[in-house]
Amino acid sequence: MNIIEIYKKYHLPEHLQMHMLRVAACSNLIIDNWNGKKLDKESIIRVCLLHDMGNMVKIPENFSKDEEFLKIRKKYFDKYGTNDHEINLEIGKTEGLSEKEIIILDGKRSRKNEETLKSDSYEIKICAYCDQRVAPDGVAGIKERLEDAKVRYKDKPLSVWSNEEKANHLIECSLGIEKQIKEYCKLNPQDINDDSIKRYIEQLKSYEI
Repeated sequence: MNIIEIYKKYHLPEHLQMHMLRVAACSNLIIDNWNGKKLDKESIIRVCLLHDMGNMVKIPENFSKDEEFLKIRKKYFDKYGTNDHEINLEIGKTEGLSEKEIIILDGKRSRKNEETLKSDSYEIKICAYCDQRVAPDGVAGIKERLEDAKVRYKDKPLSVWSNEEKANHLIECSLGIEKQIKEYCKLNPQDINDDSIKRYIEQLKSYEI
């Protein structure tokens, strides 16, 4: 089953599909310009394409007045609960992610940036970095993207981004991850942008999971 068919199976809205395609496209661009140790390319792509499948439960009720969307959203809550990360892991397993890929998916979260910075896994580093480069409307600079996260989540007390000190530390770790990736990648951070990933997005739409 290709990735678009999987997205349709879970009734994901267009913006959520595009986010995951952009993240996977960024990682694909990095992989194609990599001169470091051998990477598990397929695991990186697969994780990126499925990493936010549970985000349906984060979409606010007023996102759409469409009755069908509200029914689907309710089904997610009834079936999976409210923890988007746990849902990501569950759907990832259901759609065939290996144990190694589940570890990457679990490890790539921004709240784990300090661990990712210290990690030897460039699979986790690339997945984390690419996810943190993709804003709701496209690819952004890492600092710009995460400063925006601080603003968007500042009123959510359970979010790590609502704590100024923690958020600033996570941003510094993310910049450190960027530096580590740059060491083995022929691209500069600004070379990863909406134009440079366009062709990868089109290719990835037919990717078989």
